[in-house]
Amino acid sequence: MTDFIRLPASELKPSTIALPGSKSISNRTLLLAALSDNSCEIKSLLKSDDTDRMLEALETLGVKLERHESGLTVHGCKGAFPKREADLFLGNAGTAFRPLTAVLAILGGNYHLHGVPRMHERPIGDLVDALRIAGAQIDYLGNEGFPPLRIDAFQDNDTRIIPIRGNVSSQYLTALLMALPLTGEACEIHVEGELISKPYIDITLNLMAKFGVNVENQNYEIFKIPAGARYHAPETIHVEGDASSASYFLAAGLLSGVPIRVTGLGKHAIQGDVAFANELEKIGASVSWGEDFIEVNRAQGQKVLPFDLDANHIPDAAMTLAVVALATGAPCSLRNIGSWRVKETDRIAAMANELRKVGAIVKEEPEAIHITPPAALTSDAKIDTYDDHRMAMCFSLVSLLGVPVVINDPKCTHKTFPDYFEVFASLQK
Repeated sequence: MTDFIRLPASELKPSTIALPGSKSISNRTLLLAALSDNSCEIKSLLKSDDTDRMLEALETLGVKLERHESGLTVHGCKGAFPKREADLFLGNAGTAFRPLTAVLAILGGNYHLHGVPRMHERPIGDLVDALRIAGAQIDYLGNEGFPPLRIDAFQDNDTRIIPIRGNVSSQYLTALLMALPLTGEACEIHVEGELISKPYIDITLNLMAKFGVNVENQNYEIFKIPAGARYHAPETIHVEGDASSASYFLAAGLLSGVPIRVTGLGKHAIQGDVAFANELEKIGASVSWGEDFIEVNRAQGQKVLPFDLDANHIPDAAMTLAVVALATGAPCSLRNIGSWRVKETDRIAAMANELRKVGAIVKEEPEAIHITPPAALTSDAKIDTYDDHRMAMCFSLVSLLGVPVVINDPKCTHKTFPDYFEVFASLQK
């Protein structure tokens, strides 16, 4: 693939897309399976840069992985990795870096965790502070509060109440939830302030329960981990299709007025981003739900309606709505999205920059973005993607609005959806 891809202005045909596995579920499942006291076959695991980093780390830590046609079997290490010393490069995979930091810090050892330059700009201080309270020995090797990190021996100090700020990244709480059962002690996590991205915590708690550890959730303010907890894997587990990746195709159904169906998740999905379909329904989409599919269309004559949305419950999928706003012909707002600032890039700033290239008037706030579409979109706008997979996939939708668009560095989608542009092209008439 070249350093850019030009997407022509396109009309779509009715299509069905089999989704890749969820990144969030894939990396959580891999780590929980590795920590279990038995073996687990994982089916429909996402193949991407982020999961590759997790798999490499687990193998470096001594976990036995068995690849076969039907999936991957992880042979659990009974709550303690065989290798107590390792150098782990984790790219820009937050779903690998944060949980592994917590697990390795609680288990103790001699570990060096690092990634790409952007990962070293993504804050981790709140998680490190919480782990230190629990007894972890962690040092910053660069800037205070940021990776890279050195982890040393764990020193249990009998602290059983661990505070964590809730308003920066839900991945910090996820990391603590997954790691603290390894102490074998009853303990509580107390969330300070409002917890963002609660649906991602629901994914974590749901998966922990499938692996034998039930955490008591008291209104997302206190989480109680029982004494004597241990991870025991199901014999087989299926990874749901990625609901965030589904958002591009579901939005395509709304924008094109053609039925687009995604398979691999449905009305019982555990990912919060399936709520994206509900938000599309509010702005003009016709949505059908099945056990293993979601389909979006738009009735003839129905316009795409403007919106003003608190998007805290769907932070990743909400990026797709920022591009959908271009089709509404009226000002739109996405609010309570401060977590965008600490993702693969500063997504509020990046989204504002690139929407302006297609002609939109955009106002940034610390935790919001306000978008006024232009009367006519700029043709062949050259969209920078900031090494952020979601920027590339979001802006592909501009090609459904009557103008061609150029996406720079399209290979950044390898983070979660390596063949995205081939699949997107398959929708075209």
